[in-house]
Amino acid sequence: MSESPTAHLTPQTGLIPAINAWEFYLNDQGRSPNTVKAFLSDVRLLTQVLAPDQALGAITTNDLNNFLHWLEHERGIPCSPKTLARRVTAIKSFFRWLQKGGALLVDPAEKVVQHSVLSPIPEVLTEAEIQAVLLAADRSRRATHSDARPYTLLALLLATGIKKSECLGIHLNHIDLQFPGEPYVFIRYASPANRYKERKLTLTEDWLPAYDEYLTQYNPVDRLFPWSPRRLEYLLEDIGKEAGLLKHLSFDMCRWTCALQDFLNNVEPEKIRQKLGISKIQWREINLKLRQLAGKAE
Repeated sequence: MSESPTAHLTPQTGLIPAINAWEFYLNDQGRSPNTVKAFLSDVRLLTQVLAPDQALGAITTNDLNNFLHWLEHERGIPCSPKTLARRVTAIKSFFRWLQKGGALLVDPAEKVVQHSVLSPIPEVLTEAEIQAVLLAADRSRRATHSDARPYTLLALLLATGIKKSECLGIHLNHIDLQFPGEPYVFIRYASPANRYKERKLTLTEDWLPAYDEYLTQYNPVDRLFPWSPRRLEYLLEDIGKEAGLLKHLSFDMCRWTCALQDFLNNVEPEKIRQKLGISKIQWREINLKLRQLAGKAE
């Protein structure tokens, strides 16, 4: 059995060795490189206010609150509410890990106030705009030089609400057409830390003919859409332009539009949450925004 990453840490350990041990822990947990980099950067800022060799057990809640005040008002570098909220999350995660691992008896970050930030209300497609973009994408299928790719991509996004990264991660064997009338796509994740996001989503029957045409035209071997993220973003932008859309058609817009349509059709909130593959904590903000968007749509 492997040794706990905090086994060699005590209240007398300095801040920097503890942060280095936490880096190993985060990587072992399968966190994304961007998350690890951001969290480490946030916590290492502590060494600009506290002594780098300051013992962990000597750090108090007051020290951490003073650090956050420095970030906001004294550092001289702008710190947006969203960035500040992330830094509080990183600090809380770091000290909670130390306390749970036995390096600290008391978590000094427990009583630090979490700075929650609501991001702006997302832009979605109206019913008329949904039909317009689908018709524009479908025209590519009916053109002399038929191209089923735009419709296959767009209709999939609007039906499932999957994220860009999830769309790019779909392999042909993730699409299950085994049972007539019950087509599915499985959203898979390689990292164990993201296994809770894996799910089985229903595909619409009217998507299947376009999918068959797409397979014949492009003959993908492994991934469903073997192109770069930017190429697929351009594809959505072109559909929006073809439809005369004044909005910027994107993966995120399709995801929110799908969620809102389910919300307006009185789909149970828990089913929407599971379809989006988000946690119950994330759902609180998403649910609030869907209510606001629904109010605008009425």
